[in-house]
Amino acid sequence: MMDRKLVNISLTLIVVFASFLLLVWVGGSVLNIERLQTGERPLLRFVFVAVGLVAAFGVYWVTRANKAWEVGTREVVYMAIGAALYAVFSYLFNGTVFLVPSVSQVALRPAIALPMFFGYAFGPVVGFFTGAMGNMVGDALTGFGLFPQWSVGNGLIGLIAGMAMLYPDKKKSMNNVLIIGAVLAGLATLFYLFTRSQAIPNTLFFNPDAGIFGDQPITLFAGLSAVIGFILVLVVRFAFANNIDFGAAVTWGMLGNLIGLGFAALSDIWINGYPPAVAIVGEFLPAAGPNLIFAAILVPILVAAYAALRRQTGR
Repeated sequence: MMDRKLVNISLTLIVVFASFLLLVWVGGSVLNIERLQTGERPLLRFVFVAVGLVAAFGVYWVTRANKAWEVGTREVVYMAIGAALYAVFSYLFNGTVFLVPSVSQVALRPAIALPMFFGYAFGPVVGFFTGAMGNMVGDALTGFGLFPQWSVGNGLIGLIAGMAMLYPDKKKSMNNVLIIGAVLAGLATLFYLFTRSQAIPNTLFFNPDAGIFGDQPITLFAGLSAVIGFILVLVVRFAFANNIDFGAAVTWGMLGNLIGLGFAALSDIWINGYPPAVAIVGEFLPAAGPNLIFAAILVPILVAAYAALRRQTGR
């Protein structure tokens, strides 16, 4: 008899891939709905979608004995709730409230706290589905087009946040994750500092007030935001040393952002033909840096609210 966890994980990834394909192919190509169309090289985009899904499956396979990968009715319900909430709040903030100068259309997205929280609280599968499906539907609602590899990157954020469940010693795992996060955030920031003189233009910045596309370079704050976000994560980690859940949720969420959005941004080197400097400085930093700041501020609030709810309901 086939392992139940294997079947459930496989079905989750297949549903994500099939949903992406239906939205882009049926909605964008067959029905010619503009908001459901993707950019150039859709086939290559789905190649990277497949790469991201295979990576997610690989993480499961290596750690498949862990109970964190179990998916039952409870997890399915949380997947639906998480994806719906993330889609709605992504729509409300993505391009309608705050925009960040970047090579791609990037907005400040406090909703990113949702896949991090859902992953940490309910497991990596719930986190992955919340991030991937929520981002894809949110993009469809927003109307700027669909970029499925970025949605998979959002899914990886939730999945990695949920990987905290794989480690019985959360404190030790946090320390290791902080080291990895420091290296990744530091490398990206150094890349910005060494390429800053090139004044990489933002060729797709959409200004809703003027109704035009602009040509504004990345700001100094955005360039340093990964380091600023990492420092805030450190503050949370040590300021709430007695609350392991606060530190673990924020720390693993940080790593999820750095890896998930790094995957998405670097994929555009092949999909859009961007030089590495454009992908890292023009896409990765404006997206990942502010997300780390929101992770440090908002994820502890969600974790505290959930803990209070559990105490109140006795669960």
